[in-house]
Amino acid sequence: MATEEESAVKEPLDLIRLSLDERIYVKLRSDRELRGKLHAYDQHLNMILGDVEEVITSVEIDDETYEEIVRTSKRHVPYLFVRGDGVILVSPPLRTS
Repeated sequence: MATEEESAVKEPLDLIRLSLDERIYVKLRSDRELRGKLHAYDQHLNMILGDVEEVITSVEIDDETYEEIVRTSKRHVPYLFVRGDGVILVSPPLRTS
């Protein structure tokens, strides 16, 4: 069982440290979203995720009607290295007290 000091959030990266071996949500540039198990990270937010579901959203404009066409594509990746400079947001799993 973790001590109170080990489970305390004092710095922003502490929240990510507490999410190791848990499923997290990562929003990336280029309208990409990832959900996967966090295996490792560093201070630049480079991350190694396992059992990853990637969702890519693209918006196109129809030439004739000028309507927006939103397309999403999904893929599953067993392991993925995420470069930190593309990370916009990291969300830890929901915890209940």
